[in-house]
Amino acid sequence: MRQRLRENALCAVAAGASCAAMAWLGLYGFAWNDYDNEVRPAYEALMQGHIVGFLRLAPAYGGSLIERAPFALVPGLWGGGALAVYRTVALPCLLATAMLGVWLVSRMRGQGRSPLARAVALGVCVANPITLLALEVGHPEEVLGGCLCVAAVLLAARHSVGRDHSLLAGALLGLAIANKEWALLAAGPVLLATPPGRRARCLASACLTAAAVLGPLVLVSSGSFVSSAKAAAAPGGSPIFQPWQVWWFFGHHGALVHGLFGTAKPGYRTGPAWTGAISHPLVLVAGGAVAAAVWMRGGRRTALGQQDALLTLALVLLLRCLLDTWDTSYYPLPFLLALLAWEVGTPSRKLPLLALTASVLMWISFQWLALHVSADAQAALFLAWTLPLAAWLGLGLFASGSRAPAPAPRGGDSGQVRESPVGALGRSDDDLLSVPG
Repeated sequence: MRQRLRENALCAVAAGASCAAMAWLGLYGFAWNDYDNEVRPAYEALMQGHIVGFLRLAPAYGGSLIERAPFALVPGLWGGGALAVYRTVALPCLLATAMLGVWLVSRMRGQGRSPLARAVALGVCVANPITLLALEVGHPEEVLGGCLCVAAVLLAARHSVGRDHSLLAGALLGLAIANKEWALLAAGPVLLATPPGRRARCLASACLTAAAVLGPLVLVSSGSFVSSAKAAAAPGGSPIFQPWQVWWFFGHHGALVHGLFGTAKPGYRTGPAWTGAISHPLVLVAGGAVAAAVWMRGGRRTALGQQDALLTLALVLLLRCLLDTWDTSYYPLPFLLALLAWEVGTPSRKLPLLALTASVLMWISFQWLALHVSADAQAALFLAWTLPLAAWLGLGLFASGSRAPAPAPRGGDSGQVRESPVGALGRSDDDLLSVPG
């Protein structure tokens, strides 16, 4: 234990310093962002001791507010105000990236990766420019959800005699789903990475955990959580139509489009009604179809290798961005974390440049181009690199050769495990990828 602490001490300090820097840069205030409109009223009610009011005021992602509620009470210890609450409820989300970063770096150290490669991976995980955008617009919960999904896959894929990680993997998946419903897309990769004999308990753990968090919100059915969730899920329930998705050029130019706070958006298109009707359902269908295809190719009787499971997760999260008409600056963050976790698990000794490049391109697409080119150009340039990337990830997942299952582990384990993926994008050894201990 002491040796592990010594090995990870410097990485943990660097991760903590990066979190502090991200908080200083991104949590300067909440005026006019989504936190101010959607989250602040609920936490103010909680600070005043009105539990029912807190539940009634919770937005569609109210489960995330419940998970972070203890942190909202911390500023009360020193009489902190609304700004202190805003910062402390983002703290667990930033700490999640630090913990995931240390975990990934530990895996890379076991593989003998260079210090520079480990430093780049830690920077992409903890100091990602998309994370900064998520903090600025008031959505740190997207960071937390991405970390929980990646951690659930990594734990589900850790198979060893006498140690069952399926319950903990399911619990993390349940927390991710309660945090934000898009995490349902991670259910397929997590269950596929779990040995068949343990999938039922993993699923039960996820369902019970999510129900425990969301139960109070559902009971207060007259609150904004249920109404917001229904509005988000209803076909055509929102006119949100962003440039960074595949449906953009089906929209039409007409009256000037205005944003949430009345900001004019010149050059924006109005989406046809049918895109609002199919967008969110199609995201779930696409994620389920990818998982089902992987399951049919060998996941019925054996557990999916860790690398293939992470690649599946990255693909379905990228498809979410492409197919969702709401796609905005913080949506790609879970995909980038999954892509990074997959890339650092490959046997290559190179720097994790794919995740780094994708992060930079996402920032350019959502931030820099928005200030310099038209909305149509933003959409075209976004699709010009995300569509080929999605195709390449899919090719790497499905264009592999024979996937022969490894022998079942001894010691009474009821599920067979395919210990190493046989993907076209690279192979890895699960023994090297496992975190020590």
